[in-house]
Formats: sequence, C-alpha cells, structure tokens
Amino acid sequence: MQIQSADFLISSPDLASCPDSELPEFAFIGRSNVGKSSLINALTRKKDLAMVSSTPGRTRLINFFLINKKWTLVDLPGYGYAKASGQHRNQFNEFVSDYIANRRNLSCVFVLIDSRHSPQNIDLEFTQWLIDNQIPFVLVFTKTDKVKPGAAQRNADLFTGAMSEFCDGLPRTYSSSSKTGDGRKDILTFIDQAVANF
Repeated sequence: MQIQSADFLISSPDLASCPDSELPEFAFIGRSNVGKSSLINALTRKKDLAMVSSTPGRTRLINFFLINKKWTLVDLPGYGYAKASGQHRNQFNEFVSDYIANRRNLSCVFVLIDSRHSPQNIDLEFTQWLIDNQIPFVLVFTKTDKVKPGAAQRNADLFTGAMSEFCDGLPRTYSSSSKTGDGRKDILTFIDQAVANF
C-alpha cells in the first residue's frame, strides 16, 4: 500500500461525537510511551501527523485521520499514564472502551507493546478484555531498534506465551521500529487486505 494522503479529521471526547462514517477504522492503542505517535507518523510518512510528546499520556481524545480517502486511522489515548488522576484515568478508560466495544466500523485494533520489556500485566489485561469482548486485534512490538534482536524476540515470545493461558489462538504479531521502518510494509499490507475485505 502506498500512502498518498493522510489528513487529520477530528478529535472526539466520546463515542457519540465520533464522525459518522462507513469507512473501515484501524485503531492504535498502547501504554504511555510505547511509541504510538511515532509509529503512526512512520506509517504515514508524515512526521507531524500525530503529536509526539516527551510527556507520556498527552493524547486525551480519540483522534481520526483519513488515509487515502479509503480508511481511517484512529489514535486512541494510551492506557496507564501516571500523570492523570484516578478519576481522569477511569473517565478516559470508559470512553475508549466504549469506542472499541461499540464502534460498528472498527475493523481492527493494533495493540502496541514495548519490545524492551518483559510482559506487563496492564497489556495482558487489555488483550484479555479484547478477547472477552470479541474485538479483532493484532499485536505490534515497538522500539525493536532499541534492543538486541534476540531480546526483542524473547520478550515477544514471553508475551504471547502468557497470553496463551487465557486464549486459544494467538493473534497476528508484528515487530516495528519507527526509526528504521521495520514492520511498516507488513502492517500496511495487512491493513490493505483488511480494507479490501471490509
């Protein structure tokens, strides 16, 4: 897939204010500081499309980007940002889960996992919630350029191994690096096929 256009559409604070659309949507989510904005910018090759901040948890709204006028990339708030109060965290989690569970044209959720770390409970709990709610998702292990290849693969294997305790079939997985472009072609090929079958 060639990205010919990538345009910001709207930021929505809740499901009710999300744009009315029949186009397939692909949502990106992960823990704070997982490299979500950097990956979105690398996929679209527009370095300022999604805001990259040195302060984790800056994405507080559901951000929609129209890609090639054929599908929508959705930038969801990261879960687990420490700077937000408990009340705000619950509020963010509520509208994000509402979007994921009830958005009718959501095609797939890309769950971003930091490849530098061993499995984190918050990531495993989120994937289990997706499975329980029958939400299609894939895993993207990010920042592979920041660790030795063997370490990144070990952490990915540990994560899918932990997942196998609560799911029968494991999801599709990708490795990615916003710096080197690793994984970009594979992720866009997956989206292209999903758009064609939507």
